[in-house]
Amino acid sequence: MNNLAIITARSGSKRLPDKNIKELNGIPLMAYSIQAALKSGKFSHVMVSTDSPLYAEIAKKHGAEVPFLRDVSTSGDSASSWDTLREVVRNYKEMGLEFDTVTLLQPTSPLRAPEDIIGAFELYQEKNATCVATCCKMEYSPIVSNTLPESLCMDGFLARLADYPTRPLPTYYRLNGSVYIVDVNLLMSGKSIYDANSYAYLMSNERSVDIDTELDFVIAEAVMNEILK
Repeated sequence: MNNLAIITARSGSKRLPDKNIKELNGIPLMAYSIQAALKSGKFSHVMVSTDSPLYAEIAKKHGAEVPFLRDVSTSGDSASSWDTLREVVRNYKEMGLEFDTVTLLQPTSPLRAPEDIIGAFELYQEKNATCVATCCKMEYSPIVSNTLPESLCMDGFLARLADYPTRPLPTYYRLNGSVYIVDVNLLMSGKSIYDANSYAYLMSNERSVDIDTELDFVIAEAVMNEILK
């Protein structure tokens, strides 16, 4: 298969400015995703989709392609990652390059390993899937959580536990945002990627750290240096 990896790294992060090039252990955040993609050996092209010439230069320095910058329409808060991926596929097609799969690697998941990408592709092929997305176990069951009213009254807060008086709580999983492998035809159709031919590749919670805040950087660095070293 002809596989394209896309690392999405726009420059307009509001909560943590320039998050995607902020250094983690002395390395720009996006570089971890670039290196994992390259080391996996699964891609004919590894590219960074960005609206920033500065980000583009950093991406190229770490081994990625940046053959074009994002359009204004996919650079704002209202554009989804899937809009961005479709734009990339269309631009490559105009350059004469077409792909069988597109893999989204978000730069906010720096602890994913090349082996996670390889394992996700093995599952994709084993299941003859059109999508594989990485998941991990939820830290806490949603059954022991609930919404709260403005009064903060907890009446009925744990009502759902009544369904499990003697049985262990079921295991829940969540998307960890690390790897999404999608058949290019499904991607370009605009349909949901989560259907009967979509499968979850399970990753450890240690590798599932998602960076969105300054605290997340501290956590990721601690996990990297103390647990995954």
